[in-house]
Amino acid sequence: MEALAVLDGKILATGSNASVKSIISTRTRVLDLAGKTVVPGLIDTHAHFKAAGLSEYVVSMSKAKTVVEALDAIKTFAAKKNPGEWIVGGAWHPPSQLAEKRYLTKQEIDGVAPNNPVYLRTVGHFSMANGLALQKAGVDKSTPNPSGGSFEKDASGELTGVLVETAIDRVEKAVPPWSEEDEVRQFKIAEGVLNSFGITSVVEGATEARDIRTLQKIAVSGEATLRAGLMFRPEPPADMAAWETVMSGNGASSGFGDDWLKFAGIKIFYDGGMTLKTALTRDVYPDSHDDYRGIAQQTPERLKQLVSICNRYNWRVGVHVVGDLGIDHVLDAFEAADREKSIRDRRFILIHASLIRPEQMERAHRLGARVDFQNVFMWDKAATVERFLGRATADRAVPTKTLIERMGINSLGAGTDFPVNPINPLLNMYIMVTRKDPNGNVYGASEAISREQALRLYTSAAARYTFEEGRKGTLEPGKLADLVVLSADYVAVPEDQIKDIKADVTIVGGKIVFQR
Repeated sequence: MEALAVLDGKILATGSNASVKSIISTRTRVLDLAGKTVVPGLIDTHAHFKAAGLSEYVVSMSKAKTVVEALDAIKTFAAKKNPGEWIVGGAWHPPSQLAEKRYLTKQEIDGVAPNNPVYLRTVGHFSMANGLALQKAGVDKSTPNPSGGSFEKDASGELTGVLVETAIDRVEKAVPPWSEEDEVRQFKIAEGVLNSFGITSVVEGATEARDIRTLQKIAVSGEATLRAGLMFRPEPPADMAAWETVMSGNGASSGFGDDWLKFAGIKIFYDGGMTLKTALTRDVYPDSHDDYRGIAQQTPERLKQLVSICNRYNWRVGVHVVGDLGIDHVLDAFEAADREKSIRDRRFILIHASLIRPEQMERAHRLGARVDFQNVFMWDKAATVERFLGRATADRAVPTKTLIERMGINSLGAGTDFPVNPINPLLNMYIMVTRKDPNGNVYGASEAISREQALRLYTSAAARYTFEEGRKGTLEPGKLADLVVLSADYVAVPEDQIKDIKADVTIVGGKIVFQR
């Protein structure tokens, strides 16, 4: 294909230069790309993309390599704040990021920001808070641990400020929300950032009601530059009747929406993560002295009830699950729901599924389920996975080639879990093709895939997440005119240069939304 014509936001024709030139009119805008490579708009099937618009609003911890550097970042940010104003941190990953391989303590944070409540998120399973933040949340050393989480204490019984799993909510709820104006601006900045990487669609991995309202406002105003599928994440109440009320809602369910914004499903959390030592695994953790196998956020029976009720009201479910024992439980829940009301054509999702086993892939495939994974997780964290779970486990993590062989590429999709990992799709494709980390170490060479497969996982296969394979994901007449002009030929450059390819032009619905 040499040329492509666009009309009213859709691809009108593709073919040779001569055939497409024949339909040019006096009102046609012609973009001469001088032979550059064009691919379908890239689709990230799992990101928390609002984080890309928060740089002015939160203290960035992403560059800190030591405890001292992390504390300096907080101190510098605190200097711009009035006493009593909250300081919130952007996502980061202390155990793999810091030389000390640990979280910051309340006492350390108090030392650099004594007059401000400080709350530092990480990747969703651990957070840190200083003394003032804990005080505002009403947490002291006598506060009992919630079910499925803990307020960590040191040997003397004092709070360390580290919050584990469900304990995070207590402090999270004390943080004042952004203004509506701030939220709109944050999302608009974020959409532009993703466009700059060639991303034209995203699945927002855990969306709260407030964010849905903000994204709807942007879409209705005609200012959206990124199409979003939403994994709605209401916090499951203890009472199942209350969960049923949430699911019955106002009658909406998965698929409700339009080309710009639609409900993709309900997000449920089950276990933790590999680098957090909380993924739920069949095997005991290598350094465990107490048969430790990770953490589940609820019992398998409760998970079955949650999934069953979602299914009853036509909500498709995506479950955050990483470890193989966790995957066993999620597949049990999917099979139980399927016995009540078929889920075969509904594409229920195993989100992450980093340690999935071949027989589990086959179970998932029989249910018509998807696996949406993030190879880029192993970019800067493979060594940490190796340290916590052993080299053999690090090698079999995110088994991309086996997933394609056992489930078929159309049951899969690639994403980043940004801001846990870099948003750059070409970096992710590079890792899929090479299985290399930044030092050139190869993890699981036998799970490397071809460049074409990697690209399909970001385009035609990814479009199936939101049942939009008939609308986008390939460059065909009738499809949405979402496309990216790349700085180099993705198919021809040496492997090591894939990660350096950039988006030169990003087009969404026939409009240029980014130009380098």
